[in-house]
Amino acid sequence: MNGKRIIIIGATSGIGYEVARIYIERGYTVGLAGRRVERLEEFQASAPGRVHIKRLDVTAEDAPARLEELIDETGGMDIFLLCAGIGKQNLALDSDIEQATLQTNVTGFTRMVVAAYQYFTRKGGGHIAVISSIAGTKGLGAAPSYSASKGFQNLYIDALAQLSRMERRPIAFTDIRPGFVRTDLLNDGKRYPALMSPAYVARQIARAIDRKKRRAIIDGRYALLVFLWRLIPAWLWERLPIRN
Repeated sequence: MNGKRIIIIGATSGIGYEVARIYIERGYTVGLAGRRVERLEEFQASAPGRVHIKRLDVTAEDAPARLEELIDETGGMDIFLLCAGIGKQNLALDSDIEQATLQTNVTGFTRMVVAAYQYFTRKGGGHIAVISSIAGTKGLGAAPSYSASKGFQNLYIDALAQLSRMERRPIAFTDIRPGFVRTDLLNDGKRYPALMSPAYVARQIARAIDRKKRRAIIDGRYALLVFLWRLIPAWLWERLPIRN
């Protein structure tokens, strides 16, 4: 049995679900949280005594308290991985979509990362990993709140990494930025280029966490795309009809 303990928020579907499978197979003691308890119970049944579960909604004010409960039940936390996030294309700027995205990807994200940071501050160190997106590289007209919220996540982790060094806290950070992944997030009938499977992306995520990479763009094709995006001047970017 592996002596390490990992907490994964957003483990009931997509990338988070596949990452959870990896760490359970590795023998970690795993704390899993999400909104669909039945999926969490399946994990718990696969490794009784080693998998602990908690229903948790990052948009709820009691989420940090529920995280603390899960950490206690898991026997502590060495790695914190936040996979929870939502996003949709929203050319019509439907206000409900924009606000729901911000509630999860900004307010909920901040709530959970701060709770993890404070725990590791008390513990004396740890590793915070988050799944953001390459969408945070530039403002995407087809998905304004999504791309903006992912940009927020990138900068927030940058800020906390600086803060931890200022305060001499041994907290590692990994900002994981996948490209298009075949999950429910992109199950909208549109065609997306270079779609990756959740299982493939999960393996890349586990590798990045193992190596404590500060930033990890998944995969090489998207690393090249991000490099090229950054070369595009603002005046030209605003004129590009990027829809998917």
